[in-house]
Amino acid sequence: MISVGVTANPFNEKALNLARIIHDRLKDRVELSVARDTASALGLPGEPIEDMRVDVLLALGGDGSLLYVLHRTECPVLGINTGTVGFLTEVDPDYDTLDGALERVVRGAYICEDRMKLATRVGDRNLPDAVNEVVIHTAQVARMRTFEVAIDGKPLGRLRADGVILATPTGSTSYSLSTGGPVVDPAIDATVLTAIAPYSAFARPLVVAPLREISVRPVEEDRETVVVVDGHREERLPRGMDVKCYRSARRARLIRFSSHFFQRLQAKALIPWALTGNRADLPPPT
Repeated sequence: MISVGVTANPFNEKALNLARIIHDRLKDRVELSVARDTASALGLPGEPIEDMRVDVLLALGGDGSLLYVLHRTECPVLGINTGTVGFLTEVDPDYDTLDGALERVVRGAYICEDRMKLATRVGDRNLPDAVNEVVIHTAQVARMRTFEVAIDGKPLGRLRADGVILATPTGSTSYSLSTGGPVVDPAIDATVLTAIAPYSAFARPLVVAPLREISVRPVEEDRETVVVVDGHREERLPRGMDVKCYRSARRARLIRFSSHFFQRLQAKALIPWALTGNRADLPPPT
């Protein structure tokens, strides 16, 4: 019998209601576990996400909730969207779609995608792996500073900007994209380096091979800098320290029902020149 876990954003009423429905529909069909925060809100026994050993973990919420779960487990995760955009999630919350998704989970009719994570070190300390991105930016709003970038210990140059984003292919459609970074197929392992509001218009993004170590060091030690991992973990960067990022040995595992990354980009209008209907969005021939 397949084992299934359920976790929901405890501050999202829609997610909790859906979690109760899923619990009732699956409790007699699978070995079912419920995450502690979710179980507490529903009056059920539960266990920490970190201790769950399941074949599939159902994560109810938005993209932020899904990232939170992926930080805490190496189990395959199926995202069920009860948030807003839900680009990383696989299932919409309407009940017809949900029933079909649950049936596929029970039958094992799904694909497991392994996604690259970024390992991060500050001095001799490891930060949590990033599924989307690591951001190094100024602690003061609208205050530029100079960052020195090195690859494999060799200086690449200095960049004057509000900050630097080091993104995974999964994160290439998130913060990095909004600052002018490229979309990277998540089937490829790579690190995207993108400047946030650079002083120079020629500060182009870089796509770097996954085995290379990228380090970013703020040059001005008299100003404070912040390191943020996936929007969840934030801390001050000690003066004189650099941030080192490289491909993690651990992977984010996402449950998919089909390989439709580029169709998802079209649906979210992230490929503005893509085909619309039966014709390309191009001017008519002259």
